[in-house]
Amino acid sequence: MTKQNKNVADTIKEGAGAAFHATHQALEATENAAMTAVDKTADAIDDLTENNDKNK
Repeated sequence: MTKQNKNVADTIKEGAGAAFHATHQALEATENAAMTAVDKTADAIDDLTENNDKNK
């Protein structure tokens, strides 16, 4: 492999690594947002059921 070919291959590899890293970060952000929504829903359900228990 020539030095120029190695540089091209390294550039492609670095670009792919950066793309995978960005995708991973986006997936983590999506997961965090989804889990926050789940937590808020669970809290709302807890609040409703606690209020119902107090009213009995």
